[in-house]
Amino acid sequence: MSKALIIGGGPAGLMAAEMLLDGGHQVVLAEAKPTLARKFLMAGKSGLNLSKMEVFEQFLAAYRADAEPLRPMLQAFGPEDARAWAEALGQEMFTGSTGRLFPKVMKASPLLRAWITRLSNKGLEINLRWRWTDWQDGAFHFDTPDGSQVLTPDVTILALGGASWARLGSDGTWTRQFVRNGLKITPFAPSNAGLLVDWSPYMAKHFGSPIKNALFRSGDMENRGEAVISSKGLEGGGIYPLSPALRSGSTLHIDLFPHLSTAELQKRLEKPRGKQSLSNVLRKTLKIPPATWALISEVARPLPSAPSELTDLLKNLPLPHQGLRHLDEAISTTGGVPWASLTPELMLKDRPGLFCAGEMVDWDAPTGGYLLTACLAMGRWAGLHASQFLYNHGETVE
Repeated sequence: MSKALIIGGGPAGLMAAEMLLDGGHQVVLAEAKPTLARKFLMAGKSGLNLSKMEVFEQFLAAYRADAEPLRPMLQAFGPEDARAWAEALGQEMFTGSTGRLFPKVMKASPLLRAWITRLSNKGLEINLRWRWTDWQDGAFHFDTPDGSQVLTPDVTILALGGASWARLGSDGTWTRQFVRNGLKITPFAPSNAGLLVDWSPYMAKHFGSPIKNALFRSGDMENRGEAVISSKGLEGGGIYPLSPALRSGSTLHIDLFPHLSTAELQKRLEKPRGKQSLSNVLRKTLKIPPATWALISEVARPLPSAPSELTDLLKNLPLPHQGLRHLDEAISTTGGVPWASLTPELMLKDRPGLFCAGEMVDWDAPTGGYLLTACLAMGRWAGLHASQFLYNHGETVE
């Protein structure tokens, strides 16, 4: 029986393992941490947003520059497939008002337990606390609880993650092996990350307060949602999808009244205010929450008194920032193995029989189900093509 090695026990690695098992191959999985899929479990603490239920081309467009290389993988395993996969593992799913797909239990652990049980029943050999340390002439060296181990598989899939949340396993140290072996790596950068803002002391009392129902813009990107004022700046689902533009240095602009047209907002501001101060009129007329008013005051005082200028400000409030939060504080990362180093089957062009999948590949996706669905799709794709590689190279199932 041909032997396959998976290094990395997250969603991409587990999905790749299942495809190889279904192809009739013997599969060994090596995971550096004491348990599998730690980042997947952490994502489940906020509900496990597995996918986004929308028309395929709209779904694909969320991946922007990476849409075309990901297209065949997501066509083979898209949002509906993610739902069916989870349901086959005994999870009842539901779609929220924004199209996001969740398990009804709103946790990742039941799904993961069922998946590991199914993989174990199919014969997956799982080795925990196996840290990959060296790679020479097709031999993979590991530091394990039982000492050094060396494996020489017929095919290998790397699913080693990016470089965020190092304590959960995605520490990016695998890049050293690539560099030592003369393989190209794109430097990691944060994605789906909070924004660094140098607040004045005045903002401290608003830390933890949300800016709700706003439209956030940066570069050619925009997203409607909410963000939270924190001691380090601004964070939340409203700004995470703008990471590519913010990372490149584009300014953040906030439309605080996206539900009102420019003309409607200006009409409200043109009403006579009598002896009331401008700030009182704004708070009362527009019902601006304290945290939002603090943000306006922080970045735009003195406020213009002309209704047209004030309207423009409130519809396009600029927020100076110092870039994205540190790499390890990001939800995900961009960087890693460039697409140009991979075949369409996700095999390294310079290393036949060695495939890469998941966040270790240089692609960028927003949260909201896109990231997780693509990791599963890439793992599935790599596993299927690794299985085909074995058959094409004369490995047969006994």
